Amino acid sequence: MIISFLGTGTSQGIPVIGCDCEVCTSLDFRDKRLRTSIHIQTEDQSIVVDTGPDFRTQALRQRIKKLDAVLITHAHKDHTAGLDDIRAYNYSQKKDMPVYGRLATLEQLKKEFSYAFTEFKYPGVPEITLVEIENKPFSIGKTEITPIEVMHYKMPVFGFRIKDFTYITDANYISDHELEKIQGTKVLILNALQKQEHISHFNLEQALHIVDKIKPQKAYFTHMAHKMGLHRSVEIELPANVHLAYDGQVIDMSSI
Repeated sequence: MIISFLGTGTSQGIPVIGCDCEVCTSLDFRDKRLRTSIHIQTEDQSIVVDTGPDFRTQALRQRIKKLDAVLITHAHKDHTAGLDDIRAYNYSQKKDMPVYGRLATLEQLKKEFSYAFTEFKYPGVPEITLVEIENKPFSIGKTEITPIEVMHYKMPVFGFRIKDFTYITDANYISDHELEKIQGTKVLILNALQKQEHISHFNLEQALHIVDKIKPQKAYFTHMAHKMGLHRSVEIELPANVHLAYDGQVIDMSSI
């Protein structure tokens, strides 16, 4: 299994429009962060988790020529706004795109992309098959996926575990029951917004506390704001097995 970080930034991305802080003006490519998303390549599947507003750019940069399914963690725009661009895969693969999410998320997609779900569709709209998932394991082809329900302030969000890999974004609380599902994970990707506390996201200290509970071999933080600080400065403050992820980074699970 190969994991590629398509984006590691928060809802505004980095640089933030109009901001001239040291992170937003940094020349380090690791400080340029598109909206959070990952690409997962398993034995038989190519899966993207979340299609934010930068999805087209991300798919082109990462050269994702085949896409079997989309998982949506929750309905916020920075995770859904690029869904229209799955049209390219409709054309090349000549089939609908399965999009997986909880019922509330799918209902929101039907509102925001209503033109894709009308009875009489305009030619060329995205062809989407909505697949409802609940908080129990499901499969895409041979790939078994276990949802991890976390809380994003008062909003339930799905993280996902595949074998020894777990991905969680937009969380500020994980119950003990859901933490049990993560135990034994070798690679954990977790959101860590910034160093200061935040109402709906783990900050750096809280994310490190979760890592200490799970004890993965490697942990990578994502969904970071410019307030986190410069990549090179924060990276050296972290434990040896914990890293700030960056856009375009690739993890080969066979080497872990």
